[in-house]
Amino acid sequence: MRFVRYGAPGQEKPGVLDQDGKVRDLGGILPDLSGVYLSDLPKVDPATLPLVDGTPRLGPPVGQVGKLICIGLNYTDHAAELNMPFPDHPVVFMKATSAIIGANDTVRLPRGSTHGDWEIELGVVIGKAASYVSEQEALSHVAGYTIVNDVSERRFQLELSGQWTKGKSCDTFAPIGPWLVTPDEIADAQDLAMTLDVNGARMQTGHTSKMIFPVAEIISHLSELMTLHPGDVIATGTPPGVGMGQTPKRFLAEGDVMELEIGGLGRQNLPVARTP
Repeated sequence: MRFVRYGAPGQEKPGVLDQDGKVRDLGGILPDLSGVYLSDLPKVDPATLPLVDGTPRLGPPVGQVGKLICIGLNYTDHAAELNMPFPDHPVVFMKATSAIIGANDTVRLPRGSTHGDWEIELGVVIGKAASYVSEQEALSHVAGYTIVNDVSERRFQLELSGQWTKGKSCDTFAPIGPWLVTPDEIADAQDLAMTLDVNGARMQTGHTSKMIFPVAEIISHLSELMTLHPGDVIATGTPPGVGMGQTPKRFLAEGDVMELEIGGLGRQNLPVARTP
């Protein structure tokens, strides 16, 4: 199933898409797509649910995200474009949950930004608490999959000293969605095509088969470091074609539009503006 959260920012309601791509209201079945509700998502015929009028805004498909965990340098071809060796273990960093926006909202470059960049990533949403789980059981803890754009400010990330968090956590730097797609709809999370365009020009072309650490290994590894809770989101790394990997380098500017797609998970369409 394809679950969504629709409505104005901060007032999103749970919904599901029907076979025609229309939003059906889930409010009579569960209060939100968040926390423990993700551990037992309803199996319901969307046609039996109330139809939502018009084309409502789709917010992030997961509410009240507890942790937004990111995996760096996780694609063989991305490591190659940056001329960096493959890591021996997953590179892990955190991104502020206050950066989360919907799949068609506006990305706002922060004041002083000169090196805004894009990163299409497969997002994994935890549905069942995971602590010290094996790779074999890891995928049973997944509520579903989505798209994450790990927007970055490379100068903040690499030149302001300290950790990557500075360049990763700016407001609006974590578009998620548009949908939360349940695992039964995704035959193999390691067999998904990914693309990202800026102003209609293809920048990233990737495939999840190129992950150095696949989804099951990532979940297992993280669960040895911290308990993963329902509603936690993992961004699993990006393929080649980021702005700082272009020749010449290409960074985001006001007026740009990013379009992202992962097979079976929908599309993001993100205009870029500057923070006043």
